[in-house]
Amino acid sequence: MARASRSRRLTSIGDFGRLELEAAFERADQISSDAWPDQSEALQGHTLLTLFAEPAGPSQTAYALAGRRLGADVADFPAGESGGFADALVAAEAMGPDILVVRHSAPGAADFAAERSGALVIGAGDGAREDPVQALTDAFVLRRRFGALDGLRVAICGDVLHSRAARSAVGLLNVLNVEVRLAGPPTLLPADADRWGVDVFHDLDEALEACDAVIVLPAPRERISGAFVPSPREYAALYGLTAERLSRANPGAVVLHAGPVGRGVEIAADVADMAEASLIGDQAAAGVAMRMAVLSLMTEWGGNRMGAA
Repeated sequence: MARASRSRRLTSIGDFGRLELEAAFERADQISSDAWPDQSEALQGHTLLTLFAEPAGPSQTAYALAGRRLGADVADFPAGESGGFADALVAAEAMGPDILVVRHSAPGAADFAAERSGALVIGAGDGAREDPVQALTDAFVLRRRFGALDGLRVAICGDVLHSRAARSAVGLLNVLNVEVRLAGPPTLLPADADRWGVDVFHDLDEALEACDAVIVLPAPRERISGAFVPSPREYAALYGLTAERLSRANPGAVVLHAGPVGRGVEIAADVADMAEASLIGDQAAAGVAMRMAVLSLMTEWGGNRMGAA
């Protein structure tokens, strides 16, 4: 496959075109089924640094596991402990990493790093902007379940306003010809959501009609108390995914949730644990495989550090 035109960064899902997306799905599928030989040597001699300036235990662990399984040297750089992000980036760059994985509360932090680093840069979430690899993971899980994504109808429900993964998912699913619905309280939906190429609903029951998949977004307590929603109890009553609500979707519909899972708030416990419908466990396993796919492909496409002989 031809090298990606912007292969030195993945900070937005728009950095991958359809060919790159399909390559990522294929590589992740090979990794998941142990059909890719010598994967443990793919990143030998490479150094991966994770610059996480905000807590993200599962995500950071997934990147570390992915890098190590590919043979890379992996280290965490404490970007949020002292000083500013720019200073942390300078210090990290001085260590000569081949890959930087950046997570920060400020929108644009990953692009800031990509513009100043000679390394491959992967955005693991910045502000309320994007988290492209989480979107790739969710799409990969759906692809494995349904075989193809074209023509599916997917509802993304909850706190879209603050969700990085939701923004990336919309961009990705639009490229793959998936019909996307956004559902949530008016206070937790972006003002311009109707221009995202999606259908917008404030009634969850209506949004779930004839859907093939439901992506439930986390509902942190600080966002469903007071300013955005009066209380967690009201949020659960109006927007919590229950078995009864899920029955409005198509037979065989599936449920995704990247976590942390707020049982009894945005999703009922029995739905989260529903054997046939819940793909929450699949997402965790697929997350490492997709990160391995992205790391290995971007290294193949991007080569060594800029300026290296």
